[in-house]
Amino acid sequence: MTFEEIFEKFPKKAQELASVILGYGMHCVGCPATAFETIENGAKAHGLKEKDIAKLVADLNEKLAKKRTPATRRNV
Repeated sequence: MTFEEIFEKFPKKAQELASVILGYGMHCVGCPATAFETIENGAKAHGLKEKDIAKLVADLNEKLAKKRTPATRRNV
């Protein structure tokens, strides 16, 4: 999956996903290569090893699996 695809598919999670990606030292958010570069290829281009790439993917999947808790409503 490309970076662009993941942000298009999960727009409500884009900020959280970008935070994970940035945490791995990848400043891919906004880069023109995001349209065609896969997460794996981008990670390799930034020097991540296979185990780090697997952890990155796991961290992204974890963010996608988490549901947001609804904001507490206050009666007015």
